[in-house]
Amino acid sequence: MKSVIVGTAGHIDHGKTSLVKALTGIDADRLEEEKRRGITIDIGFAHLELPAPNGETLRLGFVDVPGHERFVRNMLAGAGGIDLVVLVIAADEGIKPQTREHFEICRLLAVRRGLTVLTKSDAVDAETLEVARLEVADFLRGSFLDPSHSPIVAASSLSGAGLDEVKTAIAKSASEVSSKDSTAIARLPVDRVFTMKGFGTVVTGTLISGTIRKEEELEVFPSGNRVRIRGVQVHGSAAEEAIAGQRTALNVAGVSTEELARGMTLAPADMLHSASRIDARLSLLSTAKPLRDASRVHFHAYTTETIAEVRLYGAKQLNPGEDAFAQLRLAEPMLVLPGDRFVIRQFSPVATIGGGVVVDTSIPPGRRRAEDITTFLNSLLTASPEQVLEARVARAGVIGLSLSDAQAHMNVRRSQVEQLAQRTSMVRCGELLISMAAFAQAGTLMIDTVRKFHDLNPLVAGMSKEELRDRLKLGSEVFCGALGKAIEEKQLAITGELVHLSGRGVVMKDEEAESKKTIEEAFAVAGLKVPSLREVLAGLKVDKVRAQKIMTLLLRDKVLVKVAEDLVFHQNSLTELRQRVAALKSTTSRIDVAHFKDMTGVTRKYAIPLLEYLDRERITRRVGDERVIL
Repeated sequence: MKSVIVGTAGHIDHGKTSLVKALTGIDADRLEEEKRRGITIDIGFAHLELPAPNGETLRLGFVDVPGHERFVRNMLAGAGGIDLVVLVIAADEGIKPQTREHFEICRLLAVRRGLTVLTKSDAVDAETLEVARLEVADFLRGSFLDPSHSPIVAASSLSGAGLDEVKTAIAKSASEVSSKDSTAIARLPVDRVFTMKGFGTVVTGTLISGTIRKEEELEVFPSGNRVRIRGVQVHGSAAEEAIAGQRTALNVAGVSTEELARGMTLAPADMLHSASRIDARLSLLSTAKPLRDASRVHFHAYTTETIAEVRLYGAKQLNPGEDAFAQLRLAEPMLVLPGDRFVIRQFSPVATIGGGVVVDTSIPPGRRRAEDITTFLNSLLTASPEQVLEARVARAGVIGLSLSDAQAHMNVRRSQVEQLAQRTSMVRCGELLISMAAFAQAGTLMIDTVRKFHDLNPLVAGMSKEELRDRLKLGSEVFCGALGKAIEEKQLAITGELVHLSGRGVVMKDEEAESKKTIEEAFAVAGLKVPSLREVLAGLKVDKVRAQKIMTLLLRDKVLVKVAEDLVFHQNSLTELRQRVAALKSTTSRIDVAHFKDMTGVTRKYAIPLLEYLDRERITRRVGDERVIL
C-alpha cells in the first residue's frame, strides 16, 4: 500500500477544511477556538484510502493548513512533508494574497504534484465559475500546477458536486508521486505533542524518511534526549511500524511533554548531528525586495522555525528572482540534512521572500575563499553519489572522513557509504576514508619528517612512533595506514618503537665512533666494578650532548644496561653474573648479601643494585634478607 501526504493550500475562508471533511469525513479543526471562530488556526489532519488508476490502494494522509496571514508560520509547519498539494480557491472570490503566498511556499518547497479545486462552485453561476477558472489557469500557467497537466476541478463541499472528480484527480496525482525511501535514516519532524490518558506522552508528525518500529530507541534533536517507542499508530490505527510517507503517532517513554515541542525531530540515536550553520542554494522570489548580506530572516524547515543570518558568498546582495549560494547561521541548532528544502520570510514585516535547498551541514572551521566554497557546493548539487562522497573525502584532506560522519553528512546509511566507497579509488583506513592524493601526501610528509629528523639527529637511530604521529598531527588510523604503506614500499622501517628510513643506521663521525668504542671498552674491562657513568662521559673528546646520544644508542642496542641511576654495566658482565648465580643452585638454594659480595668481590654499593637487577630478571627472588635462586 502506497502512502502519500496531501497538503491543502489557499486563502482563509476558501473552504480547505470543509473540503477535507467532505472528502474524508474527518473534521481537521480539532481546537475549540477553531470551531468557535470558524477558522483554522493550526494544522489539522485526516486520512483516506483511494484506489489508484492501476488498482493499487493509496493511503492518503491529509494535512490541512490555516489560511490566515497571521498563521502562515503554522501553515509552514505542515507543508514541509507533503507530497502533493490541493490548492483551494473559492470560486466567488478568486485569487487572494494567501493564495499567492501558499502557492509560492509550495513551489519553494519543491512540491511537484497537485491539483486546483475551485470550491463553493454552488455559490456562483456558470459564467462566473468559468471566469474564475480562466483567471486561475492564467495564474498557474508555466508552474508545477499548469492546467495542461494538473487539473482544475470545480466542487462544492455543501452539495457534494465535483467531489468524485476531486478524488479521482487526487488518486491520479498521488499515483504519480515517487514513494519516499523507507530504507533511509528515519526522521520524524514533530508537529504535535500531547498526553493521552493511559498511554502517556505522544508525538505526531509526517515520517519523511525511513522506518520507525516499536521498542526502537530514538534521539530527540536538538536536545539529545533519548526516547523508547512504546507504541506506533499510523493514520489512527495501531501498527508495528511506520514507514516513510505516513502520518505517524508515537507513544514515547523517557521524556515528559515539557521536554518535547513542535520543531524537534526524532531520529535514530548516534547517527545524525544538529547544525547551527548550513550552506545552501538560496532563491529569492521575484516579488521580494533585495536581500542584503548579513540580513536576518525567519527560517522554516519542516516543523522547525528559527532566526537565521544570511551570509552571501561572493556578493553584497541578492536581487529579486535570483539565486546564489549562502551560509545560513541559525540562532538555534536543528536537524537539517543535505537535500532538505526550506523557506525564508522577511524579518519585519513578516512575509515569505524566498527559500532553497540545504547543500552542506558539515561546515569546516576556519576562513574559506568564496570561490572554493561555491565550487565545492556546486559539485555537491550536480554530482553523482560517488562523486559527492569523493568531494567530501577530498575536502577532509589528510584528516580523513569517518564512515559515521559520511553517513550523517550525506543522509545515507553506513552500508550505502561503504558501497559508494568501494566504487571509488579512495583509501580506507579502518573507519576512515581518505582520498588517494591525501593518503599519498600523508606518506610523503611522513618520509620527509623522518629524513629531516635523521639529518638533525645523526646519532639517534630513529623517531618514536608517537613523536612522529604528533608532529604530523594525523589520526591513528591514517597514521598507521600511511606508515604501513611506507614500510611495504621499503621507504621506512621500524626497529622496536623507532621509525627510520629503510637501510638507514646511525651515522657517526670519527670522533663519535672513537667515543662509542671508549665507552664500551671502559665498562667491558671493568667487569662488575664499573666506573661512574659521569666520569666516563666527561673523559670523551665529544661534547656532552653527543656523548649522551652515544650513550643512549649503546643502551638502546643493549650493549650496556642501566641497573640503577649512574650505575651502568656491560651486557657481557651481566650475562656472566646471571650464569654464575644460576650455577649456585646445584650447591645451595639461597644467597645473602654477604655471600654475594664474597662471590663477586664487589662492595655493598654494587651488590644491592645487582641483586635487585637479578630479582627483576627472575634469576632470584627476595625472601627477607636472602635471595632464593629460581
